[in-house]
Amino acid sequence: MNNKLELEFAERVDKLRTLMKERGIDACLIYGDEYRKENLRYISNYWPIFERGAVIVAMAGDPIVLAAPEGELVCHEMSIWSDIRLIPDFNCVTVPDEIEYPHAQYTDFKKVIHELKEKYGLIRLGIAGMDAMAKQVYESIAANAADVEIVDANELLFALRLKKSAYEIHCLKEAARIADEGYRALMEAANVGATELEIAAAAYYVCMREGAENVPFCLVSSGARVNTIIGRPTRKKVENGDMLMAALAVQFEGYVATINFPFVVGESSPEQREFINYLIEANDRALPMIRPGVRQGDMVGAVKSYFREQGIDAYDLYPPLHGCGVAEAEMPYPNESTTGLFEEGMTVNTDISLFGHPNGSNRIEEGFILTKEGNEPMSRLVRELTAKWKKTQR
Repeated sequence: MNNKLELEFAERVDKLRTLMKERGIDACLIYGDEYRKENLRYISNYWPIFERGAVIVAMAGDPIVLAAPEGELVCHEMSIWSDIRLIPDFNCVTVPDEIEYPHAQYTDFKKVIHELKEKYGLIRLGIAGMDAMAKQVYESIAANAADVEIVDANELLFALRLKKSAYEIHCLKEAARIADEGYRALMEAANVGATELEIAAAAYYVCMREGAENVPFCLVSSGARVNTIIGRPTRKKVENGDMLMAALAVQFEGYVATINFPFVVGESSPEQREFINYLIEANDRALPMIRPGVRQGDMVGAVKSYFREQGIDAYDLYPPLHGCGVAEAEMPYPNESTTGLFEEGMTVNTDISLFGHPNGSNRIEEGFILTKEGNEPMSRLVRELTAKWKKTQR
């Protein structure tokens, strides 16, 4: 690990400790696995593959990373923290069998919690990810911390992740750049006769070639299948006049950028063009309101008011914006009644969508950084496609 990265993670731990002190928490256990990696990755840089993991941050000393035997070496490779210990409760998550690892040097929750008591006077333990961990894992922690108060600490991580550092913004911009390249490839592969799987494959290939560490999802559906809202690609062949809904999420160094722009393969109908115009106009109304000092609910209201004006609000199924970062969708996730303000340093995605409309279902999704002046788009491609679309509609 380089010094800048070490400093980045050390600053995150310091900020977490400040929040812990405010809430009277002596130590915080941050859980993660393949599916709910965001908090663990944020504090330790470690991302389990098919096992479980955690990092414990006390009010002093280096964090302790808890891993499982098969993932021990990748944990050493990824983790910013060097104190790595193996916990049998974190072994393979997909089988009920007790797997033997004869060379594993295990510790257990009892020993770790005793150490925290001895060194730091552990009385109150916060757990971030309590809602994500298996019941037996939580019960094992609780059984070995019988005289320790356990509290939900999710809010601490949500608060920390709300505004992004320069490093985080760099990672999101790179993820967005890769997503743009993947989406270009996807659109180029979307020809009459191509299967949805072939179209998705083109995006996957380019994203990995460009440096993505993961593609959390590549949703491709065409024709009548766009009504699935989030459709996995199938062997269905694209036909002339099919609308495509394709959402591509790209992960770079833990950070996820997503892109989605509606398009039609071959000849589009007037009704399809009108439908796409609805999405573009709604997106246009949202963008000026994504700036510091604006109430988040007002931005949501602007989009929803436009849909009501057009008489299509029945097809507007969820809020048109969410945060982005180490999770594809994270705070803020406002509705019309949200009173929180946009702040400099936040990163958000528009997610302007209509589903079940007679002329199609689709969304526009692109990422933005909140700046002093307003917002900066992370995806250049959506801006480019929007301008091109408007030019063709004149």
